[in-house]
Amino acid sequence: MTKFTRLQIQLHWLTLVLIAVTYAAMELRGWFPKSSAAYLFMRETHYNAGIVVWLLMFLRLWLRHRYPEPDIVPPPPRWQMKAGRVMHIVLYITFLALPLLGIALMAFNGKSWIFLGLTISPFATPDPLVKSVLKNIHETLGNAGYFFIAFHAAAALLHHYVQKDNTLCRMLPDHNKPI
Repeated sequence: MTKFTRLQIQLHWLTLVLIAVTYAAMELRGWFPKSSAAYLFMRETHYNAGIVVWLLMFLRLWLRHRYPEPDIVPPPPRWQMKAGRVMHIVLYITFLALPLLGIALMAFNGKSWIFLGLTISPFATPDPLVKSVLKNIHETLGNAGYFFIAFHAAAALLHHYVQKDNTLCRMLPDHNKPI
């Protein structure tokens, strides 16, 4: 096998798009007054896209264990293989933890929120101190996510353009096949 499965490739790029939407909604909501419809839309988009990313990460993990990883040709040095494994673990942990932290943050904030049109009531006793700690962790990990994504993309480009191996090509869709 020279590439990841078609489903793995599609979910990889869908996850990237939804992470971008999540980050963009978070950044753009600051442009609007807090109670405006645009602010609320951005806030709900951030929540919903984040939770969908969380669900996709579980599906991707399952697929990752179900199908063998295609070989990198020519094989990179052993230290790069280990570094790549560590980076993938960091990415999975980050994008599994961020939505959970966000949900906990909402619960300890004591406010209901909307997930895909359903109102989710707080399920924990409001606690400003816990909320503050969760918010700091969520924001710090979210900011670190920018760097993790950038490093992941830079490594893929380095493999493609400098090392000239198939690392990036394994995750690119076949343009000759219909979707």
